[in-house]
Amino acid sequence: MPVRSHPLHRQWLARRRRLRRWLRPLPRRANVARYPIIKWFAAAARRRPYLWSFKRAQVMPSLYVGAVLAMMPVYGLQVAIGLALAMLVRGNLTVMIALQMITNPLTLGPIYLATHALGQWLIGLTGYGVGVGELGTRVNALVLGGLVGGLLLALVLDLGWRLLAWEARRFKAQLRALHLLHAPQDPEPPAEP
Repeated sequence: MPVRSHPLHRQWLARRRRLRRWLRPLPRRANVARYPIIKWFAAAARRRPYLWSFKRAQVMPSLYVGAVLAMMPVYGLQVAIGLALAMLVRGNLTVMIALQMITNPLTLGPIYLATHALGQWLIGLTGYGVGVGELGTRVNALVLGGLVGGLLLALVLDLGWRLLAWEARRFKAQLRALHLLHAPQDPEPPAEP
């Protein structure tokens, strides 16, 4: 059976198509000039290869910083702040911006209510953030809840990333073994007389 018709090869092609479909609406080096805020910094972003790298050293800072930023009460400024933070921590811009899409007009209310409740509970538990007045305590609860909620989200995303990376390495090894199995064998060199 040729490699191209093997089920493992077809599965690899399907995974590649699915990943491209997921990444299509997100900023990439080729389409960064299309995004409202990022386009002002497109030339600078193209010159920084770490913004586009999906290596662990660039993805992990983006996961943690991006998850915390997504839960903070800065809706509307997230993309601009995400771009600056991606450059600051030398992280992946695509992952950073994708995480900012968690907080959108449909999820804004439930996320901020949950982070506020978490912050209120933490302030009641520790006493940290009390005494600034009622409005100040509410704002502190929203920020503290966003920080802790973002870190918890980042831990879950980190575990998911590690699981996906392990599975991808295993799948890639299987695919490599399949290609080696079907690679044309070199004939033995003729014996010297």
